[in-house]
Amino acid sequence: MSADGPHPYIPNTDEDRDHLLSTIGVGSIDELFVDIPAEFRIKGLGLPNALSEIELTHDLSSLADRNTVAGNACPEPRGRSVASFLGGGAYRHFIPSTVGHIVSRSEYYTAYTPYQPEISQGTLQTMFELQSMVCELTALDVANAGMYEGASALAEASLMACRVTGRSRIAVHASVNPNWLAVVRTYASGPSIDVDVLEDAALTGDHACLAVQQPAFLGNLIDVWSLEEAAHAAGALYIAAVDPISLGLLTPPGEYGADIAVGEGQSLGWPVNFGGPYLGLFACREQYVRQMPGRVVGQTTDLDSRTGYVLTLQTREQHIRRERATSNICTSQQLVGLAATVYLATVGKHGLREIAQQCYDKAHYAAALIDGLDGYSVEGNEPFFKEFVVRCPRPVAEVNHRLLERGIIGGLDVSEQVQNGMLVCVTEMNTREEIERLAEALKEAGR
Repeated sequence: MSADGPHPYIPNTDEDRDHLLSTIGVGSIDELFVDIPAEFRIKGLGLPNALSEIELTHDLSSLADRNTVAGNACPEPRGRSVASFLGGGAYRHFIPSTVGHIVSRSEYYTAYTPYQPEISQGTLQTMFELQSMVCELTALDVANAGMYEGASALAEASLMACRVTGRSRIAVHASVNPNWLAVVRTYASGPSIDVDVLEDAALTGDHACLAVQQPAFLGNLIDVWSLEEAAHAAGALYIAAVDPISLGLLTPPGEYGADIAVGEGQSLGWPVNFGGPYLGLFACREQYVRQMPGRVVGQTTDLDSRTGYVLTLQTREQHIRRERATSNICTSQQLVGLAATVYLATVGKHGLREIAQQCYDKAHYAAALIDGLDGYSVEGNEPFFKEFVVRCPRPVAEVNHRLLERGIIGGLDVSEQVQNGMLVCVTEMNTREEIERLAEALKEAGR
């Protein structure tokens, strides 16, 4: 058959189509879909006429211009750019230009899981660098090359604690993000593991772990030292879910006794991006490494004593042990992991501290302004990092609607936790002018 001849597997005529249908044993195309009830069948997509490339680009640009974009966190944003004070687990931080330049290189952008080390040294090295940086951030011994995102990393850590201790109950402190808690419950439902939510540290001998979040979901800093004592006194592992940016200022989990630390790596050089893909960070103490989920890259030498990198401890993984594996995770988040690696290498430890300090200072400036407004109050007297809860004089949805009219994305509605509560997030991306404009807009919205 010539290169420009008819495709042998596509019916090009009515005769070809009828022959194909008879071969598979049906009389018409409709018979192929007889198992689908008629009311659910689409009679046609009703697509418009085809557009030229220039017309299509114009239409798509017009649609993009209708978006409301959170400031200048995204490169070349389209649509109305507004100030944003939304957090609650996904954060807008500055992304150095080095990140986009490197992650878009073809050798990284198309990289598959590096099972063949002889042709994957670049990818393996960046994974090893990420592991090393996560260990430095968390002050723990070993880290993997990344999980799906922070919530599933916490769930995996909880199941890992059950394997290590041989126990079948999970304790989650009330500080943990309720969405992350829901993921823990989902993971635990398969092996029939009970999940208890504790306001304090009243653990029993049946609990495999105590999982806490620092800073807490509502932004406040909790007493992680006393919770560590309670967890270990009960023979449970201590799991800390952390904001990696906060570790530029706060004590790392390894120094307050955490056995496992997890976190959401999106803050490290990745845009909010409609919820994904993200990056789960995961580190633990060395004695638990064989129960740790995910991929681990090790540094070694070849026959000529040259430094090289390989996947190691693979007997934990699903492609080796199948149902006996420590985890089902089988998708590499390495592109996002590379972004985090480049981000951390670019800002360095002093830069990370400066970013964290700006978040802290700007959040406290905003809190002081808002707390002085009539009808508003900042909840609680506990210290916080970059998020705090504001009690509003009217429903948060109404307040946020008024804010958006003034070009501001307000905080997360946490009224389920605090009546008329708004979780406000302030990062280094928010200018003094934006913060003062937020306070003025809240004052107007509260009237």
